[in-house]
Amino acid sequence: MKAVTIKRSDASNDLELTDITKPEPKRDELLIKVSHAAVNRTDIVTRKGQAGYAVNPILGVEVAGTVVEANGNEPFSAGDRVMGLVNGGGYAEYAVIPANRTMKMPDALPFSEAAAIPEVFLTAYQTLYWIGRLAKQETVLIHAGASGVGTAAIQLAKQLSDANVIVTAGSKRKLNFCQELGADVLINYKQQSFDEEVLKATDGKGADLILDFIGADYWNMNLASIKSEGRWVLIGVLGGSELEKVDLTSIMSKYIQLTGTLLTPRSDAYKAELSNEFARVVLPYMNEGKIRPIIDSLYPIEKVDEAHHHMEDNQNIGKILLYMSAD
Repeated sequence: MKAVTIKRSDASNDLELTDITKPEPKRDELLIKVSHAAVNRTDIVTRKGQAGYAVNPILGVEVAGTVVEANGNEPFSAGDRVMGLVNGGGYAEYAVIPANRTMKMPDALPFSEAAAIPEVFLTAYQTLYWIGRLAKQETVLIHAGASGVGTAAIQLAKQLSDANVIVTAGSKRKLNFCQELGADVLINYKQQSFDEEVLKATDGKGADLILDFIGADYWNMNLASIKSEGRWVLIGVLGGSELEKVDLTSIMSKYIQLTGTLLTPRSDAYKAELSNEFARVVLPYMNEGKIRPIIDSLYPIEKVDEAHHHMEDNQNIGKILLYMSAD
């Protein structure tokens, strides 16, 4: 089968489409024929050799496709349309996936949209509810609002919690799209001091919850933006991972709960529990069209390099997808 691996013969860490043996599913796994896979930041990090937890030589952590072998794993059977998180191996014609975290696709969705669900929506759901404990009508500040996780988080926060959603993004085009998804307060971080705007929008109180993709560059402004006893969840370090000076009393004096998280290196059991709860709670909203995956662009698997470069340019709104075959 065709699959994308990393060619590490030089410093460039190029991606290579090659022929390798089709994977053999274990007893508790499904073999699926991949229709679409999504590009994620974790793929970029892995390609650059910066992810110590990546063990599969094939990139790709989320897919949508058709079950080829179910191996007696109920309720699945050959021909089922499914989606979910894989332990690498998504950029390929065939992939194996643990049956206990595989989700059946909403009937109305094509593969191209289903592949845009697992990683970003599970990350957003985990961050908002398992860690952030977002309650009804609280205020949440979502950085990188037009990203895959950002667009998912906006919809989840509005539909599940009727939250007051504040977003940051770097262009009017991105902010307008966030507004279409339900964002209430729009902040262009290139033109405005987002901490000042958050305080204006909350009568000086600050946000109950912050979803932070940026890290170091936003540290002080996030401290200013968060409410006393607020929750701050760090899920990315696009703006750096190291701080020269941190006054820890600033965390203590506001009684802030700061939590860091990643999804890809989590245990299989954690991902299974998260996937099952997400399917039960959120997929009904998708079947009704109230929550939807956001697609930025689609690339054939042969143009995987272009897809990665597009993500690194930070111009996308929503998900970048690779397709192995048409719907």
